[in-house]
Amino acid sequence: MSTRGRDAGIGNENEGNLPGRRAGLLDRRSFLFGSAAGVGALGLAGCATSSDRFMSYAEAEQVYGPVPHEKFPIPAVDVRKVDPKYFRRTVRFDTKEEPGTIIVDPGNYYVYRVEGEGTATRYGANVGRAGFLWNGDAYIGRKAEWPIWTPPREMILRQPEAAQYARGMPGGLDNPLGARTLYLYQNGVYTLYTIYASSAPETIGSGVTSGCVGLLSQDMIDLYNKTPVKTKVIVLPA
Repeated sequence: MSTRGRDAGIGNENEGNLPGRRAGLLDRRSFLFGSAAGVGALGLAGCATSSDRFMSYAEAEQVYGPVPHEKFPIPAVDVRKVDPKYFRRTVRFDTKEEPGTIIVDPGNYYVYRVEGEGTATRYGANVGRAGFLWNGDAYIGRKAEWPIWTPPREMILRQPEAAQYARGMPGGLDNPLGARTLYLYQNGVYTLYTIYASSAPETIGSGVTSGCVGLLSQDMIDLYNKTPVKTKVIVLPA
Protein backbone atom coordinates (compact mmCIF):
# COMPACT_ATOMS: atom_id res chain seq x y z
CA MET A 1 0.00 0.00 0.00
CA SER A 2 1.20 3.44 -0.81
CA THR A 3 0.01 6.68 0.72
CA ARG A 4 1.51 10.06 0.19
CA GLY A 5 1.42 13.43 1.87
CA ARG A 6 3.17 13.99 5.16
CA ASP A 7 4.43 10.41 5.00
CA ALA A 8 5.30 10.42 1.30
CA GLY A 9 7.48 7.72 -0.14
CA ILE A 10 6.94 5.06 2.51
CA GLY A 11 5.29 1.69 1.92
CA ASN A 12 3.98 -0.29 -1.00
CA GLU A 13 0.88 0.24 -3.09
CA ASN A 14 -2.59 -0.70 -1.97
CA GLU A 15 -5.75 -1.28 -3.88
CA GLY A 16 -9.41 -0.49 -3.42
CA ASN A 17 -12.60 0.16 -5.28
CA LEU A 18 -13.00 3.39 -7.13
CA PRO A 19 -14.47 6.32 -5.22
CA GLY A 20 -18.22 6.56 -4.92
CA ARG A 21 -20.60 7.50 -2.20
CA ARG A 22 -18.80 7.10 1.07
CA ALA A 23 -21.33 4.65 2.59
CA GLY A 24 -19.65 1.29 2.15
CA LEU A 25 -16.81 2.60 -0.03
CA LEU A 26 -14.07 2.33 2.54
CA ASP A 27 -14.87 -1.27 3.28
CA ARG A 28 -15.01 -2.66 -0.24
CA ARG A 29 -11.33 -1.97 -0.89
CA SER A 30 -8.74 -4.71 -1.33
CA PHE A 31 -5.24 -5.00 0.07
CA LEU A 32 -2.26 -7.05 -0.96
CA PHE A 33 -0.49 -8.84 1.84
CA GLY A 34 3.01 -10.20 2.32
CA SER A 35 3.78 -13.60 3.76
CA ALA A 36 1.92 -14.56 6.92
CA ALA A 37 3.74 -14.50 10.22
CA GLY A 38 3.13 -17.00 12.98
CA VAL A 39 2.03 -15.89 16.39
CA GLY A 40 4.73 -16.23 19.00
CA ALA A 41 4.26 -16.21 22.73
CA LEU A 42 1.72 -13.45 23.05
CA GLY A 43 1.89 -13.16 26.79
CA LEU A 44 -1.88 -12.93 27.03
CA ALA A 45 -3.12 -14.03 30.41
CA GLY A 46 -6.61 -14.70 29.22
CA CYS A 47 -9.75 -12.88 28.44
CA ALA A 48 -11.87 -9.82 27.94
CA THR A 49 -15.07 -9.77 29.92
CA SER A 50 -17.39 -7.17 31.37
CA SER A 51 -20.62 -7.22 33.35
CA ASP A 52 -21.34 -3.60 32.48
CA ARG A 53 -24.29 -2.82 30.24
CA PHE A 54 -23.78 -1.86 26.63
CA MET A 55 -23.97 1.80 25.64
CA SER A 56 -27.52 2.81 24.80
CA TYR A 57 -28.38 4.23 21.40
CA ALA A 58 -29.01 7.62 23.02
CA GLU A 59 -25.52 7.56 24.56
CA ALA A 60 -24.02 6.31 21.32
CA GLU A 61 -25.50 9.23 19.43
CA GLN A 62 -23.41 11.51 21.66
CA VAL A 63 -20.19 9.49 21.35
CA TYR A 64 -20.58 8.98 17.61
CA GLY A 65 -21.93 12.41 16.76
CA PRO A 66 -20.52 14.68 14.03
CA VAL A 67 -16.91 15.82 14.15
CA PRO A 68 -17.21 19.26 12.53
CA HIS A 69 -13.74 20.62 13.18
CA GLU A 70 -11.86 18.07 11.09
CA LYS A 71 -10.16 19.06 7.83
CA PHE A 72 -13.08 17.24 6.22
CA PRO A 73 -16.02 17.41 8.66
CA ILE A 74 -17.16 13.92 9.62
CA PRO A 75 -20.91 13.28 9.81
CA ALA A 76 -22.61 11.51 12.69
CA VAL A 77 -22.75 7.73 12.63
CA ASP A 78 -26.15 6.15 12.07
CA VAL A 79 -25.81 4.18 15.30
CA ARG A 80 -28.96 2.15 14.61
CA LYS A 81 -26.92 0.29 12.01
CA VAL A 82 -24.47 -0.95 14.67
CA ASP A 83 -25.06 -3.78 17.14
CA PRO A 84 -24.61 -2.14 20.60
CA LYS A 85 -22.04 -4.77 21.59
CA TYR A 86 -19.65 -3.12 19.13
CA PHE A 87 -19.87 0.36 20.64
CA ARG A 88 -16.72 1.58 22.34
CA ARG A 89 -16.47 0.52 25.97
CA THR A 90 -14.07 -0.23 28.80
CA VAL A 91 -13.90 -3.95 29.56
CA ARG A 92 -12.05 -6.24 31.94
CA PHE A 93 -8.98 -7.50 30.09
CA ASP A 94 -6.37 -9.69 31.76
CA THR A 95 -3.04 -9.52 29.95
CA LYS A 96 0.68 -9.23 30.62
CA GLU A 97 1.05 -6.68 27.83
CA GLU A 98 2.00 -3.10 28.64
CA PRO A 99 -0.60 -0.30 28.69
CA GLY A 100 -1.00 1.17 25.22
CA THR A 101 -0.54 -2.15 23.44
CA ILE A 102 -3.10 -2.76 20.68
CA ILE A 103 -4.55 -6.25 20.34
CA VAL A 104 -6.56 -7.07 17.22
CA ASP A 105 -9.04 -9.94 17.51
CA PRO A 106 -10.30 -10.39 13.94
CA GLY A 107 -12.31 -13.52 14.70
CA ASN A 108 -14.54 -11.57 17.09
CA TYR A 109 -14.40 -8.21 15.29
CA TYR A 110 -12.76 -6.31 18.12
CA VAL A 111 -9.70 -4.12 18.62
CA TYR A 112 -8.41 -3.60 22.16
CA ARG A 113 -6.17 -0.92 23.61
CA VAL A 114 -4.68 -2.12 26.89
CA GLU A 115 -5.25 0.50 29.59
CA GLY A 116 -3.64 -1.26 32.55
CA GLU A 117 -5.04 -2.40 35.90
CA GLY A 118 -6.85 -5.23 34.16
CA THR A 119 -8.85 -3.12 31.72
CA ALA A 120 -8.85 -2.24 28.04
CA THR A 121 -10.77 0.02 25.69
CA ARG A 122 -12.61 -2.18 23.22
CA TYR A 123 -13.67 -1.02 19.76
CA GLY A 124 -15.95 -2.82 17.31
CA ALA A 125 -14.37 -3.52 13.93
CA ASN A 126 -14.95 -4.93 10.49
CA VAL A 127 -12.53 -7.39 8.94
CA GLY A 128 -12.24 -8.51 5.33
CA ARG A 129 -10.89 -11.74 3.89
CA ALA A 130 -7.40 -10.30 3.73
CA GLY A 131 -7.69 -9.27 7.36
CA PHE A 132 -8.02 -12.94 8.33
CA LEU A 133 -4.83 -13.97 6.54
CA TRP A 134 -2.22 -12.13 8.60
CA ASN A 135 -1.36 -12.50 12.27
CA GLY A 136 1.59 -11.98 14.54
CA ASP A 137 3.44 -9.30 16.48
CA ALA A 138 4.06 -5.92 14.88
CA TYR A 139 4.32 -2.24 15.78
CA ILE A 140 2.99 1.04 14.48
CA GLY A 141 5.65 2.11 11.98
CA ARG A 142 3.88 5.27 10.93
CA LYS A 143 0.49 6.95 11.15
CA ALA A 144 -1.30 9.44 8.94
CA GLU A 145 -4.27 11.79 8.96
CA TRP A 146 -6.39 11.93 5.81
CA PRO A 147 -3.73 10.11 3.77
CA ILE A 148 -3.60 10.01 -0.01
CA TRP A 149 -4.62 6.70 -1.57
CA THR A 150 -2.87 5.26 -4.63
CA PRO A 151 -4.20 2.23 -6.53
CA PRO A 152 -1.56 -0.35 -7.41
CA ARG A 153 -0.57 -1.16 -10.97
CA GLU A 154 -2.35 -4.52 -10.76
CA MET A 155 -5.65 -2.84 -9.97
CA ILE A 156 -5.25 -0.34 -12.80
CA LEU A 157 -4.69 -3.22 -15.22
CA ARG A 158 -7.92 -4.85 -14.07
CA GLN A 159 -9.88 -1.62 -13.79
CA PRO A 160 -8.54 0.94 -16.29
CA GLU A 161 -10.84 3.60 -14.85
CA ALA A 162 -8.62 3.56 -11.76
CA ALA A 163 -5.84 5.12 -13.80
CA GLN A 164 -7.21 8.57 -12.97
CA TYR A 165 -5.87 8.02 -9.43
CA ALA A 166 -2.47 6.68 -10.48
CA ARG A 167 -0.87 9.78 -8.97
CA GLY A 168 -2.93 9.45 -5.84
CA MET A 169 -6.39 10.28 -4.59
CA PRO A 170 -6.39 13.18 -2.12
CA GLY A 171 -7.61 12.60 1.40
CA GLY A 172 -11.29 13.14 2.05
CA LEU A 173 -14.54 11.50 3.05
CA ASP A 174 -14.58 9.36 -0.11
CA ASN A 175 -10.95 8.25 0.24
CA PRO A 176 -10.62 4.50 0.96
CA LEU A 177 -8.14 5.11 3.79
CA GLY A 178 -10.48 7.35 5.76
CA ALA A 179 -9.68 10.00 8.34
CA ARG A 180 -6.87 8.13 10.09
CA THR A 181 -4.64 5.16 9.32
CA LEU A 182 -2.19 3.20 11.46
CA TYR A 183 0.41 1.19 9.50
CA LEU A 184 1.80 -2.04 10.93
CA TYR A 185 5.49 -2.88 10.54
CA GLN A 186 7.80 -5.76 11.42
CA ASN A 187 11.59 -5.34 11.57
CA GLY A 188 11.40 -2.07 9.69
CA VAL A 189 9.26 -3.51 6.89
CA TYR A 190 5.68 -2.52 6.21
CA THR A 191 3.42 -5.58 6.55
CA LEU A 192 0.72 -4.14 4.22
CA TYR A 193 -1.66 -4.45 7.19
CA THR A 194 -3.48 -1.37 8.47
CA ILE A 195 -6.08 -0.23 10.95
CA TYR A 196 -8.13 2.46 9.26
CA ALA A 197 -11.27 4.59 9.61
CA SER A 198 -14.55 3.34 8.17
CA SER A 199 -17.68 5.38 7.48
CA ALA A 200 -19.87 2.31 6.88
CA PRO A 201 -21.48 1.49 10.25
CA GLU A 202 -23.42 -1.44 8.82
CA THR A 203 -20.15 -3.35 8.31
CA ILE A 204 -18.99 -3.20 11.94
CA GLY A 205 -19.01 -6.68 13.42
CA SER A 206 -18.87 -8.40 10.07
CA GLY A 207 -16.54 -9.72 7.41
CA VAL A 208 -16.73 -7.45 4.42
CA THR A 209 -15.62 -8.31 0.92
CA SER A 210 -11.98 -7.43 1.51
CA GLY A 211 -9.75 -5.16 3.52
CA CYS A 212 -7.73 -4.89 6.71
CA VAL A 213 -9.38 -3.80 9.98
CA GLY A 214 -11.73 -0.83 10.04
CA LEU A 215 -13.09 1.10 13.02
CA LEU A 216 -15.81 3.72 12.98
CA SER A 217 -14.16 7.07 12.23
CA GLN A 218 -14.88 8.43 15.71
CA ASP A 219 -13.35 5.31 17.29
CA MET A 220 -10.37 5.43 14.97
CA ILE A 221 -9.67 9.04 15.90
CA ASP A 222 -9.84 8.10 19.58
CA LEU A 223 -7.39 5.21 19.10
CA TYR A 224 -5.13 7.22 16.80
CA ASN A 225 -4.79 10.08 19.30
CA LYS A 226 -3.68 7.64 22.02
CA THR A 227 -1.25 5.67 19.85
CA PRO A 228 2.31 6.88 19.22
CA VAL A 229 4.62 5.44 16.59
CA LYS A 230 6.42 2.29 17.86
CA THR A 231 3.34 1.11 19.78
CA LYS A 232 3.24 -2.68 19.95
CA VAL A 233 0.43 -4.42 18.07
CA ILE A 234 -0.62 -8.07 18.38
CA VAL A 235 -2.86 -9.52 15.68
CA LEU A 236 -4.46 -12.72 16.90
CA PRO A 237 -5.26 -15.61 14.55
CA ALA A 238 -8.83 -15.45 13.29
